[in-house]
Amino acid sequence: MTNRFGPEHGQADPDLSAIMGERPQLINVAYRLLGSLADAEDVVQETYARWCAMSPEQRDDISSPGAWLTTVASRICLNLLNSARSRRETYVGEWLPEPLPDLSERDVGPSGAAAVDPADRITLDESVHMAFLVVLESMTPAERVAFILHDVFRYPFNDVAEVVGRSPAACRQLASSARRRVRGERAPAASADRRAAIVRDLKRAWEAKDIDALIGLLDPDVTAIVDGGGAASALLRPVEGAEQIVRSLAPFESRLRKMEFLESTVNGQPGLIAQLGGVTVSVYAFDFEGDRITRIWAVRNPAKLSRW
Repeated sequence: MTNRFGPEHGQADPDLSAIMGERPQLINVAYRLLGSLADAEDVVQETYARWCAMSPEQRDDISSPGAWLTTVASRICLNLLNSARSRRETYVGEWLPEPLPDLSERDVGPSGAAAVDPADRITLDESVHMAFLVVLESMTPAERVAFILHDVFRYPFNDVAEVVGRSPAACRQLASSARRRVRGERAPAASADRRAAIVRDLKRAWEAKDIDALIGLLDPDVTAIVDGGGAASALLRPVEGAEQIVRSLAPFESRLRKMEFLESTVNGQPGLIAQLGGVTVSVYAFDFEGDRITRIWAVRNPAKLSRW
């Protein structure tokens, strides 16, 4: 695999600097593979622990430490993906990927110091949009790893094969199958400005209690999925249909009216956050087609909102 060493920043140990310079790459790979920044950080920590556990002689034998780190991190992710299906069976309600804020908007804390480690920032592109991550969840673990490593990070199939434990030809087939899933789920999207305007109109319609305007912004076949993880009130099954979704909010109306809704960037796309007493309690991501919202993903599980 390609060696992606970072700058040395004048540190005394250039080898250590190069190894730590791989952290942003590893975080970006692991988040896309797992859909969880918390899990991605654990994977990267375990990867570095395995590097440090080797003797100096063993490390010297590795010609491309960056490639080694990526391979190990990807294998750990593959193992986690293989075990995730059984863990999800005990998850309360629907499971959604952990939503990402635009960390650049939160780089400076109250004291003026950096609030976010630059090494933990996720590159916000199409491969982290909520719609994309949800499609990834429908893939087998091997498909997901082959597709992400090859199609997103451009690793050759010979290197992907080292991670997946299959032949390059088999990995090529896995990526092809995953690619078909992605193409099958993609719908024509509105422009970025139009998507932001739709979300703004949705917020205003809710605040004005304009039910007709609210329904008018939703596709008739829109689907809403809420992830509460058993730790927050949430619909346990997807709800389909614009009118059905609006009606499903009725039992929560008094609580919703106490919340403040703010426009925000969610996984690189226009979204909303709901705050109660200044604390973010829900993050909303959307998918669009034309001038309407086709899918709503609401994450309410507090464990997935720590960065908000």
